[in-house]
Amino acid sequence: MSVTTLRIDPAVLRARLADPARLPRDRPSPEDDLDRVARTGGRTVDAAVLVPLVLHDDPTVLLTLRSSRLNSHAGQVSFPGGRMEPGETPEQTALREAQEEVGLDPAMPEILGRLPTLLTGTGYLVTPVVALLRPPFALLSDPGEVAEAFEYPLTHLLDPAAPERRQQEFRGRMREFWVWPHDRHYIWGATASMLVTLSAVLREQA
Repeated sequence: MSVTTLRIDPAVLRARLADPARLPRDRPSPEDDLDRVARTGGRTVDAAVLVPLVLHDDPTVLLTLRSSRLNSHAGQVSFPGGRMEPGETPEQTALREAQEEVGLDPAMPEILGRLPTLLTGTGYLVTPVVALLRPPFALLSDPGEVAEAFEYPLTHLLDPAAPERRQQEFRGRMREFWVWPHDRHYIWGATASMLVTLSAVLREQA
């Protein structure tokens, strides 16, 4: 399938995301994750990210390169997002953080639904919020948080052979993770895992 043949149908994609039992999952379920955290005596931090599908003729997904000035995950590729404030929904958090990080008008994204919640290795329980973003729109990144906002073609996501499974020793044990190809950035970790899930959803609705 070529990305030029992909026409995202908001109604179909919204219905697909509304059925959690049918959504693919790259990581263990949130229940399994939380059981593991409880057994180790750890705690989690609720967070949310915005996963904006940009409706060019050849659609893309909007990503950010985190600033090197940040204390955690500096210089990594991510979606706009962050920790949830008391009383916020994941959608509210995702829109607020996208406005703060890249200057995206909260009225611009059309929210479609959520991907499965994912627990990161640093204890963040992240809800990815999928939205449509129709050009034109203006971005103004906060240099303290975002070094660059860039778009990743959906043609790569629709190719099941594109992501590479790698292994690396971390804190004394071997970990496996996904890496997506890019000519300038290293797309891995939780963001890569979310893209794996998103790719499965998009292939099924296409």
